Amino acid sequence: MTKNDKGYKGVGMEGPIARWYATNTGRSPDRFAEQAVQVRERTAPGSEILEVAPGPGYLSIALARTGDYTVTGLDISETFVEIAREKAAEAGVEVDFRVGNASAMPFEDESFDFVVCCAAFKNFSDPVGALQEMHRVLRPGGRALINDLRRDVSKEAVDEDVDRMGLGGLSKAFTKYVLRSFLPRQAYTKSEFEGLVAQTRFRTCDVRLSPLSLDVDLRK
Repeated sequence: MTKNDKGYKGVGMEGPIARWYATNTGRSPDRFAEQAVQVRERTAPGSEILEVAPGPGYLSIALARTGDYTVTGLDISETFVEIAREKAAEAGVEVDFRVGNASAMPFEDESFDFVVCCAAFKNFSDPVGALQEMHRVLRPGGRALINDLRRDVSKEAVDEDVDRMGLGGLSKAFTKYVLRSFLPRQAYTKSEFEGLVAQTRFRTCDVRLSPLSLDVDLRK
């Protein structure tokens, strides 16, 4: 990360756009329940979990609700951190949401057992640096899971995913446009992601594809 690196590509998620995003993604609780299951399958009760770029915090809150984990969330958006703290308080759970850059995390070495990042990695301006930081903050034997849009996603996969979000007409049309157009251009193919990981201390990864996204499993 360079000194002037803002940490993300494109427009930042602050203010009204962040609150719009929080409202619309909050209409798909099943998505976060599914993500929580993926995490629970990969890490034992009692683990300390870091979610990188949690946005409004829905996944972190779902994990904290289980009572099985200590959860921390790190996001570069001050608005998202504010929203996430509000929602954690409403849910009556403890999550340590902090403002910070994925490629310069404010944590000591070997602080976490598990790191998860969903729907955000494609937006990082320093993806290799973010992966290096994930490796640094993991304890030996720790694991990371990255889930994100795949670059070669089909129109049909986007339409099917957005249709199940329960969005209104304008929000649905806008979300489909975003997921079909510029967001895939920021995303990665399986081979591109493997190339990024090869430049880091993780060295290798296991990538599984769905019609919409890729799941990347990493181990320290």
